[in-house]
Amino acid sequence: MTTTTSKSQRAYDAIRSHILDGTYTPGYRLVLGTLADELECSVVPVREAIRRLEAEGLVHFERNVGATVSAVDATLYMNTMQTLAVLEGTATALAAPLISAESLAKAHRINEQMRSLLNHLEPTVFTGLNNDFHAALYEACPNTHLLDLVHRGWARMNAIRASTFNTIPARAAQSVEEHDALLAAIDAARPAPEIEATARAHRMRTLNAYLAAVGAPPSTL
Repeated sequence: MTTTTSKSQRAYDAIRSHILDGTYTPGYRLVLGTLADELECSVVPVREAIRRLEAEGLVHFERNVGATVSAVDATLYMNTMQTLAVLEGTATALAAPLISAESLAKAHRINEQMRSLLNHLEPTVFTGLNNDFHAALYEACPNTHLLDLVHRGWARMNAIRASTFNTIPARAAQSVEEHDALLAAIDAARPAPEIEATARAHRMRTLNAYLAAVGAPPSTL
C-alpha cells in the first residue's frame, strides 16, 4: 500500500506540474498507458493521480473520450482576480509600514530580474517571478486571516492555470512599470489608501487586459 501510494503521489506531482507549467495544454489527452510509460510505472497510480486532478478541476473526464486537461474558465479567472485585487491590495497596504528592508530590497531585485526578461519573455518564469514579487510585499501583513485568504486566492489561480503572460505578453512590460510605481509608493511611505489603490489598480489592469484578449467584457470592479 505504501509503495502504491508513493507511486500515485509521484504520478500526481509529475502530471500536475506538467499541467501547471503548460506542457500539457488545455484539451491535451491524458492517455493512461502513455503516461505510465513516461513515468515508468503501472497504470494504477496514474489512474489514481488522474482522479485526484479531476477532483481539483485540472482534468476533465468525458465518456468515450477519456481524460483531458481542463480548459481555462474565464469567469472563474475573473472572479478570482477581482477577489485578489481587493484582498491583496489591502494586505499590501497593511504590510507596507511593516515590511523589512530585506523584503523590500528583494522586491526591487525581482522586478529588475523581470525587466531583464522582457526582450526574451518566458511566460512561466515571468509569472513565477511576478508571484514572488507580490508575496515579498504582502507577506508582512499583520492580519493573518486576510493573509490566509490571499494565499487561498493564489492557490486557486494556480489551479485555474491561466498563464496571463502567455495570453497577453505585452502586459509584461506594463506590469514591470506598475511594479515600479507600487515600490515607489511604499518606499515613500505613502498613505495606506494610496498604496492599496495602486496595488488594486495594477491587478485590475491585468484582469481587464486578459478579458479583452479572450473576448470577454471588462470587469467593472
